[in-house]
Amino acid sequence: MLKPQDILVMLKLVAMGQQPWSYASLAVSLGMSPSQLHSAVRRALAAQIAVKKEDIIAPNIRNLQEFIVHGLRYVFVPELGQLTRGIPTSYAAPPLDRHFAESAEPPPVWPDPEGSARGVAFSPLYKFAPQASRIDPTLYELLALVDAIRGGRARERELAIKELKDRFAKYA
Repeated sequence: MLKPQDILVMLKLVAMGQQPWSYASLAVSLGMSPSQLHSAVRRALAAQIAVKKEDIIAPNIRNLQEFIVHGLRYVFVPELGQLTRGIPTSYAAPPLDRHFAESAEPPPVWPDPEGSARGVAFSPLYKFAPQASRIDPTLYELLALVDAIRGGRARERELAIKELKDRFAKYA
């Protein structure tokens, strides 16, 4: 059974492109232990959202995209909370923020005392996603797109799916 951190790991691999990686370095960049990372990769391989080619493990882009677009929002439903300080996500974060005008409605944010925005608490895909996204802007954008798919309105989901497909096509 997939866990949210499995998707985070696959998104991090997409964000890294074709760069080589090790379990130790990837675990540090995601705020996970190496054993958690090993388990996430094992589950991703079993679910066929990752593939092993020779000694290299990489995202299976077609299957990962299909799961994110058609299943993620039903499996990893975001929890919405009170107004809080945090990091903008979904339509309020790059790359979708340029498509939407600011409104009186508070934006979705990952709760974080060091965040730059005030908005409605939106649970991140995985608890360490905000910290990992601080050091990797590409991962941050992928996670924001995933959040728009998980908890956005129809127009937000459509734009996020199109943008995600474009980014996945570049990876493949």
